[in-house]
Formats: sequence, C-alpha cells, structure tokens
Amino acid sequence: MTISIKEVEHVAKLARLALTDEEKKLYCEQLGKIIAFFDQLKSIDTTGLEPLAHPLPLVNVLRQDEIVPPLGHDALLENAPDKEKGYFRVPKIGE
Repeated sequence: MTISIKEVEHVAKLARLALTDEEKKLYCEQLGKIIAFFDQLKSIDTTGLEPLAHPLPLVNVLRQDEIVPPLGHDALLENAPDKEKGYFRVPKIGE
C-alpha cells in the first residue's frame, strides 16, 4: 500500500503542520515503508502466543518502603531561601 501526497497533506493538516513539497515527498516514502513493514508483520502466524505489554521482562526497580523519622521543623527550614520567625517567607500573591 502506498501513501499519496494528498493523504500526507491531510495528516499534516490534522497535526497542524506546514510541510514543504520536499517534506511531503519524504513523508510519503517513509510512511509507505512503515505501512509495508506492518503488512509484513500481519503475515506472521501468532496463534498460541500470549500478548505482550513489553518485549523484555521488566523488574520493579523501586526501593522498599521504609519508615523513617521526619526531618523536623528546623531541618526543613535550613535550606529555605527566605524565612521569618520559624516560617517560610514567600512573596505576596494576592491583594
């Protein structure tokens, strides 16, 4: 299946892209190759295969939750760019 310039222009319009004539020709060729590859994939017999969410086995890399004591008020205020009387001082945003 080939992609026409008109179809590329339609997709570009939907994506709100302004394409030059050279880009339209380039994308016609590239999209045609992509669709041809999907046609190749359609010919593969996949009966009996389980669907995959990812081709590689994924392992959870998150650390274990551990209960730790909170930092405390003074430790939190140490890195504050501006503080006053034990509170964070921030710019006024309202009237």
